[in-house]
Amino acid sequence: MIPVLAILSVPIIFLDICVEFYHRTCFPLCRLPYVKRSAHIKIFDRGKLKYLSFDQKIYCMYCGYANGVIQYWKEIGAATESYWCGIQHEKSDGFVDHEHQKEFAGYGNKEEFLEKYKK
Repeated sequence: MIPVLAILSVPIIFLDICVEFYHRTCFPLCRLPYVKRSAHIKIFDRGKLKYLSFDQKIYCMYCGYANGVIQYWKEIGAATESYWCGIQHEKSDGFVDHEHQKEFAGYGNKEEFLEKYKK
C-alpha cells in the first residue's frame, strides 16, 4: 500500500506547489485575503499516537496532508470563484450545491448579478 501512496504523493505535491504559487501571487493582486494553510493541513498530529503501527502512522501522515491540502485548495478555489464568477450553477438532479455559492447571484438572474457585482 505504501508504494501506491508514494505514487499519488508526486502529483499532489506538484499541484500543491502550483496552487500555492497561484495563491501567493494572484490573491494580493486581487486584494483577496490569504487562506490560512495551517487551518486545513495537519500532517504529524496522528503520527504521535503510540498505539499506531509505523505503517499506520505513514498512512495517517499521507491522509492528513492529502485531504487537508485538497480542503485548502477548495477554499482557494471558492475565494477565486467568489471574486470572478459569483453565479450559482443551474439546478439539476444529482448535482450537489456548493456551500460557498449560496450567496452568489441566481443562475440566469441578470439583475441580481449586476447588483451584486458592480465592479
